[in-house]
Amino acid sequence: MYRYYSLNEYLKKRFGKKVYKLALNAGFTCPNRDGTKGVGGCIFCSAGGSGEFAAAGTGILRQIEEAKARVASKTPEDCAYIAYFQAFTNTYAPVEQLRRLFFTAARVEEVAAISVATRPDCLPAGVLALLAELNQLKPVWVELGLQTSNEETARLINRCYENECFSYAVKELKQRGVEVIAHVILGLPGETREDMLRTVRFACGCGIDGIKLQLLHVLKNTPLAQMDYTSLTMAEYFDIAAACIEVIPPRVVIHRLTGDGDKRLLLAPAWSADKHRVLNGLMRVLEEKNIIQGSKTGGDSGGQNAGF
Repeated sequence: MYRYYSLNEYLKKRFGKKVYKLALNAGFTCPNRDGTKGVGGCIFCSAGGSGEFAAAGTGILRQIEEAKARVASKTPEDCAYIAYFQAFTNTYAPVEQLRRLFFTAARVEEVAAISVATRPDCLPAGVLALLAELNQLKPVWVELGLQTSNEETARLINRCYENECFSYAVKELKQRGVEVIAHVILGLPGETREDMLRTVRFACGCGIDGIKLQLLHVLKNTPLAQMDYTSLTMAEYFDIAAACIEVIPPRVVIHRLTGDGDKRLLLAPAWSADKHRVLNGLMRVLEEKNIIQGSKTGGDSGGQNAGF
């Protein structure tokens, strides 16, 4: 029995084969790092811009080949890849520079789709047009870092944009046929269980296609590491994640239920370092509580602004 609509299930249905994500680093920065909107970036973000598993400093084609080599031992011959522009804000550059990068990756035969991690305030008209054009060549996913819908928390984490910007970006991308994935962090400082559920409802209400639920990791050399902050326990995380699954509409693909923090940088919570233990434990909780994705949406399909 499927408890939730997983990324693996979606990829098999969409592409008919095993698909692997290849993390890429195009060498960008963020407007809340470089002084345009703020400095220092989000308080939880590492110096690598959440792209520790991407190979920086080399060309995109070489990065793709290196990433393929890293997963070669577990990939079947007949598989495909998603070129994932992961580190920092991947639309925060001139359109022609983005065109060269994105189309270079999209023209690789084994690349089935392009995934672009970015901010909703970095999608001007020219970039939206480029993404729509790219979407005609290969499917495009845009991954937007929402993290929270609590505006007070957003200011605390130095997000430097308001919720209205997120909902507008989702609408613009969807109008162009581009799939949208929202990143949501569970356990941000000062947030309650209801705050987190409200964030998930808000994201789904904007009409997103997919969602990533990420436990907040405290990493070395980040502003968060200097704060007086207590991480969620494993039991607390399981409870909140399960509750989130219940309010996510069944059509929304759940891309992630935890995170892959770099163990060399991880300060807390220590229990999160064992990803398999975390996922197995969460699956047991879903079974024990008979959790089904969307069971508490009241039949809501998650359309524009539903549930907010």
